[in-house]
Amino acid sequence: MNFLYAAESAQGQPSVLASLLPLIILFVIFYLLVILPQQKQAKKHREMVENLKKGDKIVTTGGIIGEVVRNEPDNLVVRISKDVEVRIDKSAVARKLNDEKA
Repeated sequence: MNFLYAAESAQGQPSVLASLLPLIILFVIFYLLVILPQQKQAKKHREMVENLKKGDKIVTTGGIIGEVVRNEPDNLVVRISKDVEVRIDKSAVARKLNDEKA
């Protein structure tokens, strides 16, 4: 008689695919709404930093506004005042200022 109870409870269980389907759908939605746009934004920022040239005005993550003097492989030399040049890491560049904003 016990084997009949085991057979009845096995029929009531959902399949593995049916139980994982909501989790898979949530992951796909999360990927499309969060991860993919963030990757696109990071790629756009990386390209902007690599394409900086002498004379471009930038803002660092610390809020310092300066003008690019040299674009080196790992860092930038930025003029922040008449006789003051600093070397900053490329990851510290927040954005490039447009000419009409400067």
